[in-house]
Amino acid sequence: MEESSKKIDFKESIRNLKLTWRFVKRNMKYLILYMLFYIILCIIGVFSPMLAAKQILFINNSNWSPLIQISIFIFIVEITRNVSRFFARKTSQLFFRKTLTDVQLELAKETLKLETEEIDNNSSGIFIDRLNRDTENIADIFASLTEAITEVVVNIGVLGAIFVVNKIIFIYFLCALILLFVLNKIRIKKRFINDKEFRKLREKNTGLIGEMVRGLRDVKVLGAENNFLNVLKNRLYDTNNKRYEMSSVDRKYMLINGSIQDLITLGFMFLSIKLVFLDMLSIENMVILYMYQQRVYNLLNYTSNVLEYLRNFNLSASRVFEILDGEKFRKEDFGTIDLEKVNGDFEFCNVTFGYNRKKAIIKDLSFKINANETVAFVGRSGGGKSTIFSLLTKLYHPRKGKILIDNIDINKLSKNTIRNNISIITQNPYIFNFSIKENLKIVKEDATDEEIVDACKKASLHDFIMSLPDNYDTLVGEGGITLSGGQRQRLAIARAFVKNSEIILFDEATSALDNETQKDIQDAISDMKNKNTVLIIAHRLSTVINSDRILLIDNGNIVGEGTHSELLKNNKLYKELYTSELKNRI
Repeated sequence: MEESSKKIDFKESIRNLKLTWRFVKRNMKYLILYMLFYIILCIIGVFSPMLAAKQILFINNSNWSPLIQISIFIFIVEITRNVSRFFARKTSQLFFRKTLTDVQLELAKETLKLETEEIDNNSSGIFIDRLNRDTENIADIFASLTEAITEVVVNIGVLGAIFVVNKIIFIYFLCALILLFVLNKIRIKKRFINDKEFRKLREKNTGLIGEMVRGLRDVKVLGAENNFLNVLKNRLYDTNNKRYEMSSVDRKYMLINGSIQDLITLGFMFLSIKLVFLDMLSIENMVILYMYQQRVYNLLNYTSNVLEYLRNFNLSASRVFEILDGEKFRKEDFGTIDLEKVNGDFEFCNVTFGYNRKKAIIKDLSFKINANETVAFVGRSGGGKSTIFSLLTKLYHPRKGKILIDNIDINKLSKNTIRNNISIITQNPYIFNFSIKENLKIVKEDATDEEIVDACKKASLHDFIMSLPDNYDTLVGEGGITLSGGQRQRLAIARAFVKNSEIILFDEATSALDNETQKDIQDAISDMKNKNTVLIIAHRLSTVINSDRILLIDNGNIVGEGTHSELLKNNKLYKELYTSELKNRI
């Protein structure tokens, strides 16, 4: 069992609190106000039992004037308590809202920097769960500690007051606190172990449920509902069973703790009555001590809260800061050379790459593309064509060799130089659950309406958009679910036209289009000739016959290069692929 599950590592807590402070200090005014209001509440909590005791003692007194005065004063105190509680909650919620937003934004920012392989090798639930849930524990820690520590300090003061009033009662309560503290420590330890396992299970469920929603259509058409539900049922059972174990620990503790507290209260009554008969305790002090006993229990409760807050915080902080500042998940690494606009020349020099170390997808691959050239990559499926695009956009890194853009090693170029100057349209583009206009503006925030309309006209999408009830403000659903495959492709193509980068990569980007629409898109691509570097991956060779050059890829190597007519004459594999395509079209 890990050391963190046995006891709280206070050094780790201090380290995590320091790391979290960068978010807290931005919203310190709310935290300070919360502290002030909560201190007022604590002070009221200390003195109100004394006032209540005096009120009780005056009931049998024939002089009602002091009783009325005390009653009015208590009323004012209670109004002050309610107002202070209102503003304490408000400032606490404002602090939490702003801090949570800051933490979540930074975590989202760092998540976007992760290496693509980290995303490939881990469930999406790992990142979603930390972004949604663990950030809440981090944002809440300072407000929670402020409340708990203030209560602890105040209630220690109450315990001191009990010592002054009667030392025998003080020793009695001190022994009771030690007993309850040991019991609570056992509860926290058991709960923490279960909580750690529960969060891991919950991460997996979050990823599985996300896959179910995104793959809903496929699950239905495959008739896989029952099988998928069986997998989900087992996962949910394990997770909720672990949640039940956590609740079971709390439930048993509450029963035992409540019963022991009742016995302690009964013992206190017998002891205080005995002390009153022995003239060692006044009736007034007995009433005050009786009202203070809950404050004694609160000392234990809030001390336990501090320990539990720190345990939960450390667990959440370790999971969040693994992404923010840790080395467990590798981040993308870019160079410092910043080019506002690239020419569009690039070269692969003896590049070898595989998605795992054992098998290479492309092997010792070398070729050069000139600026403003339109080049097609063709070949059988799995030959490495899409991998070339992934390497060019630096989603992955070559195992060997290097890639040059404008004769500069891609590893020396800044992120903006690479990503702002390259657009890629894939076979299955991801469309966000935004409006059509927002999906287009995501690549160029300041894009004008004229630019957006022009891009959609080039992508043969404008007429369809104008037929929708809200035109360009129409929401398209998660993954563009309300659009057909061809419409999603056209929207992705329009997005590339809005971005208007120097290098544009089409990865089977017109595969879902009908012949007429595909011809329109090809005409738009033809208009880019001699203006942009255009690279096209296509299985249908008929769509790329007008390219300046065609590179034939097979098993990760270039096995043919030239124009369509040259390859048709000189390359056996190309001729076979083209002939096979013609037969399939008949």
